[in-house]
Amino acid sequence: MKTIELTTIAPHLAELLDLASEEAVILKTPEGREYVLVERDDFDAELALITQNEELMALLEERSQEQKTYTLQQVREQLGLK
Repeated sequence: MKTIELTTIAPHLAELLDLASEEAVILKTPEGREYVLVERDDFDAELALITQNEELMALLEERSQEQKTYTLQQVREQLGLK
């Protein structure tokens, strides 16, 4: 991730987009506000669709509430490892 202080330079938008195509860019204003510029890819779109899947989100919510824990030995036994 690259940080660009906008207090010292004012890059052109095309330059910023070129940088963002290679890695995420943090733009820092003179007031101290920060913005992240990243290239959007298919993963972002897929993630948005997944979060709209109510059935899947309900399942994940239910599983996140489970309190049971397993020891390392129990996991090894379930996986058939010794």
